[in-house]
Amino acid sequence: MDRKELLINDIQNLLNSYEDIHKTAINPNLLEFMDEQTLLNIIDSLLYQKEDAKESDLEWLETFKKYN
Repeated sequence: MDRKELLINDIQNLLNSYEDIHKTAINPNLLEFMDEQTLLNIIDSLLYQKEDAKESDLEWLETFKKYN
């Protein structure tokens, strides 16, 4: 498997790591025209979105925290 295929698989795995979302299957031919840097940018964007979602979840959970 070449590097682009691995990056495409990583993108698919990141998309499928969200709970309560239908599984995503990416046709590699759709992303094949993209260069490696573009694929890496997509991965970075997905990771940023996941991190941002976790932060907002933590903020929401903090509202239920009881202080002594």
